[in-house]
Amino acid sequence: MKEIKRKSKPKRKPTRMEVEEIETSDKPQPEDGESANGEANPSDEGDEMELASFKAACSSSDPAKKIKKGIIYISNIPKHMTLTRLREILGEYGGIGRAFLRSQSSKHHNILFAEGWVEFKSKHVAKQLVLLLNNKQISTRNNSPFYYSLWSMEYLPRFKWARLAELMNFVQVTNSQNHLEFLKKKAKEAKEVKKAMKVLADRLLELPLDSNI
Repeated sequence: MKEIKRKSKPKRKPTRMEVEEIETSDKPQPEDGESANGEANPSDEGDEMELASFKAACSSSDPAKKIKKGIIYISNIPKHMTLTRLREILGEYGGIGRAFLRSQSSKHHNILFAEGWVEFKSKHVAKQLVLLLNNKQISTRNNSPFYYSLWSMEYLPRFKWARLAELMNFVQVTNSQNHLEFLKKKAKEAKEVKKAMKVLADRLLELPLDSNI
């Protein structure tokens, strides 16, 4: 019988175990509040200006909600204040829609305004603006014509611009009627004076020439 030789499996050469090294960076990691280049983040700067903080507070409202308009009433308009200047000053705090200033009298060369209404595109901005500016200086610059003037404003809840138009039309009609009544009264007084003068003249004509008046 033939001998069966057992085939031995070839021996594998031992391989080195590969060790994975984790590379570590010698550079320091940025600390909290710093960027990668070591500069401070803008959010860690000092307190912002009052105007900037006001805008931030007003813009924090829920954008999903429908923005409603708000109207403020200004009861005292200082001298040299015009509609354009008023829109420039208040427009820095938020978007302005319509604005109206009622003049005291159109007879003056320099028109003086008695009161005004300003419509803001956001009711929230209008409310916060009244809280911020009411009874405050209009301008803090010494050379400003409004340095000694204070804001006197009030938020008008549930007030619509159409209502203001109705009020202005009513005032205009009332003033026209009052003016017409005034003219009628003056005409009546003048007529009575003319009648009295005629009676007096007739009596003077009836008197004899040699009588003492």
